[in-house]
Amino acid sequence: MEATKTSLPENAYRKLKEGEVYIPVVPDDKILREVSPYSLFWGLFYAAIFSMAAAYLGLKIGQVFEAAIPIAILAVGTSAFIGRKNALSENVIIQSIGAASGVVVAGAIFTIPAIYILGLDVKFFQIFLSSLFGGFLGILFLIPFRKYFVQEMHGEFPFPEATATTEVLVAGEAGGDQARILLKAMVIGGIYDFIVGTFHWWSEVFESRAVPFLTGLADKAKLVFRINIGAAVMGLGYIIGLKYATIIAAGSFVSWFVFIPLISYFGHNLTVVVGSTATGLIANMSAEQIFSTYVRHIGIGGIACAGIVGIIKSSAIIGGAMKLAWMEMTGSKKLAHGGETRTSRDLPMGLIGTLIIVTAIFIFAFFMFGVVHNLLQAVIGLLIALIISFLFTTVAARAIAIVGTNPVSGMTLMTLILSSVILVKVGLTGPAGMVSALLIGGVVCTALSMSGAFITDLKIGYWLGTTPMTQQKFKFLGTLVAAASVGLVIMMLNQTYGFVGEGALVAPQANAMAAVIKPLMSNQPAPWMLYVVGAIFALILETIGVPPLAFALGMYIPLELNTPILAGGIIAHFVAKSSRDKKLNNKRRERGTLIASGFIAGGAIMGVFSAFLKYVHFDKISFITPIITEAWAESHAGQLLGLGLFLILCFYMFWDSKRVKES
Repeated sequence: MEATKTSLPENAYRKLKEGEVYIPVVPDDKILREVSPYSLFWGLFYAAIFSMAAAYLGLKIGQVFEAAIPIAILAVGTSAFIGRKNALSENVIIQSIGAASGVVVAGAIFTIPAIYILGLDVKFFQIFLSSLFGGFLGILFLIPFRKYFVQEMHGEFPFPEATATTEVLVAGEAGGDQARILLKAMVIGGIYDFIVGTFHWWSEVFESRAVPFLTGLADKAKLVFRINIGAAVMGLGYIIGLKYATIIAAGSFVSWFVFIPLISYFGHNLTVVVGSTATGLIANMSAEQIFSTYVRHIGIGGIACAGIVGIIKSSAIIGGAMKLAWMEMTGSKKLAHGGETRTSRDLPMGLIGTLIIVTAIFIFAFFMFGVVHNLLQAVIGLLIALIISFLFTTVAARAIAIVGTNPVSGMTLMTLILSSVILVKVGLTGPAGMVSALLIGGVVCTALSMSGAFITDLKIGYWLGTTPMTQQKFKFLGTLVAAASVGLVIMMLNQTYGFVGEGALVAPQANAMAAVIKPLMSNQPAPWMLYVVGAIFALILETIGVPPLAFALGMYIPLELNTPILAGGIIAHFVAKSSRDKKLNNKRRERGTLIASGFIAGGAIMGVFSAFLKYVHFDKISFITPIITEAWAESHAGQLLGLGLFLILCFYMFWDSKRVKES
């Protein structure tokens, strides 16, 4: 075993010049430990622990935290604490296995609790198998596209979460200046976000209503500006960069500054409820309610259409992957996998095809004997799960590669609508239809969540030089542990807290799914026109050369999460243009990336810790209660203070990123 360099190559984040080759941190001819009893134990341990934590937090507060960064930090810290040398590749495997937790949790908690919310029953094996099979499909469908997204498109996509995780792993292994910069940023970002999330000394979100002369615009014209002042989200924007940050923000601005005021203007005098998703008059709705009731569905339509456009544009890649798998399965072509370089070796396409067939058989059996008990309906359920999961795999991967956020809830909502319409046509309605559609949606949701997140793991492995085949093999094991863990946790939480009534868990995504599926299974209409408007928007954007998926993501994701991304992108732009020396600018940009990664990592870790403190009722301790000022934080003064501190944080990031001396 040989020691290897512990810094990312200069061309890690940019496009390669003609003839240039990317050489990872651990080159092909260097081999470090990857899978060992050490890495296997910690990976599976984190998969179980973080599945339970993520499930509780996701159902309690509606946010599923990404486990990749916290697990990477824990892996680096553990190896450093015990003095384990050359543990970089082992830490990648620990992170990859453990990160299955948040992925499987997102697939399960967005759909399964909706069954309880509708007053129906679900068994452990149904939760476990829908999560397990969905996770397996996500892995299997993504592997054929690894080389395209990870290698061929090198430098095309920012991969924000993968970048932050990679910086953590490299800095932890390298120590020295890199580790100090990262650690300092983690402390600053972590303390900043911890104070906001735990003590509420200032507001987490600033909105224009806090400025007196803008209050009238918000109330009358429904023109509201909102920005999340968290360090982690701003750091994410820095890594995404100005190009995609601007497109995402543009989508959000169209939703909030065009569609919401228009709907308010034309609907203000209406005396009837408009639309299948509305429960009240437009005149009585705030800008936020108009967004969730009407405009967000336009974003869902845009995401779906952008995904279809992406599928059509990627048809040659999809066809090539399918052809290769078929040739290997039929024996008409045998690839010499042993002749490939270590860092480009995937599981054989023939094996992938076989595993997809085997998984499909098991899914059919699950639907047939565990869900619908009808041959035609089981076949239709299988086809829905396979087709949608396969087609939207590239959409999920592309979304993660661009913005670090997977619009899986929007795509799952579309799946539920399509599933319900089709199942009703074949005679499956009522309670049985609702359970069936939600379990089918659970399979698809987990598959899309997995495919989006797994591309992050594979990109990390590509940058660092881990064997892709190894990551792919052991991702299945992490998924198995996570699926079992999340099934137990959901049933336990239902018995302990419930999802309906006073004191129940919030489960916002599952409540949205339940609200959508109930009328559909009763033959009530879906907001098809809003989906069509979003689809037309996506087509126009594609025609004029604007990436429609990034724009549609902006329309779908709330404004307050897109505006700090734009702020981070603007800082990255000015850092990269801060001098006439190109090499100096690159070094400053790289330092900024390390600082941004620290903000993201610190925010992620302290966010989990803050939620844990809420779980143990930390705020009820006698000497703690007086220093928690949640009510004040939501006041206009609390919001203005938050905005001021956010601007200081932005200035600090710009200043610290430039602290690279000219050579």
